Amino acid sequence: MITNARVLQEEWVPADVEHRHNEVNTLTTSFEPVLHDEPAGNVFLFGPTGVGKTVVSRFVLNLLREQRLDIHTQYVNCWQDHTRFQSLYRMLDEIQQTHDIHRQSTPQDELYRRLRDGIECPYIVVLDEVDQLEDKSLLYELDRIQQLYMIFISNREEDIFGEIDERTRSRLKAERRIQFDRYSVDELSAILATRAEEGLGPGSVSEYQLEYIADAAAGDARVAIHILQTAAREAEANNLTSISDEMIEDAVPEAKESIRQKTIDGLNHHQQVLYEIIVDEGEVGPSSLYDEYRDRVDDPKTERTLRNYLAKLHQYNLIEMSGYTKGRRYSIVGEGEASTSTES
Repeated sequence: MITNARVLQEEWVPADVEHRHNEVNTLTTSFEPVLHDEPAGNVFLFGPTGVGKTVVSRFVLNLLREQRLDIHTQYVNCWQDHTRFQSLYRMLDEIQQTHDIHRQSTPQDELYRRLRDGIECPYIVVLDEVDQLEDKSLLYELDRIQQLYMIFISNREEDIFGEIDERTRSRLKAERRIQFDRYSVDELSAILATRAEEGLGPGSVSEYQLEYIADAAAGDARVAIHILQTAAREAEANNLTSISDEMIEDAVPEAKESIRQKTIDGLNHHQQVLYEIIVDEGEVGPSSLYDEYRDRVDDPKTERTLRNYLAKLHQYNLIEMSGYTKGRRYSIVGEGEASTSTES
């Protein structure tokens, strides 16, 4: 029944990005100058999870490469490559400057020097989940490199600007910003229909079923695609030519739990500690949470940083927050109960 498994992966970039034409046009226009050897700026993409920020950025990079063959592009997932070394290494890999770099012995200053001196033509880098970078001073240094341009992706503007110094904030504050909103049920259904048409056999899933998936995903394309993929795999495992309603219903909590666990696995050390404390306590207030956190780590972050981390956990629907200031309480979103937050 599955005719093209790649299409059912959230990383797949379609030939046309549906319901994001304005965002595509704005981002493409921002980098058109590099096609003519003229300088461009950086661009921030903001919005909740699953609204197309990553796929739009990758789509635009593909367009630019089609128009200028010598342009360099790279995608860096800062959720995974969150250290200074990891992110610089990923950027150097695109311009073939990593052959003699050793993780244990090569100074990080050497990586930056190679990147600064090794760029000979326009280079556009996507820094996805950029607020996960441990060393945000790197943003200032990257912005100083000639012919290096960046697409910064994050859920909220304050997640980035709340943790950078004034020097970096001043340098980046004038850059273009593009805000992404949640998909409607109709928009998400159309996106799923395209994936089903290209990745599944005819008649594998009905329009009504796609609408059900879109509604269950609450505007999050990542969740919706995962539900469709999970149900399609179940149908194929049972040698069926179409997906049943029951399979979709079963796929909803399974897909959400799979995404939740993947998100937990990608948390940085400090976020992991905060999450584990909330798991242990069941429900906890800020004061007790911060005290316990400081007892568990050797290099505690500031309370402001911790608040940003907790906001991140909430954005990814790992924790719930209720109340305000001193009366705020944090608790865990239970396994199998995870649903997409609508907060941007």
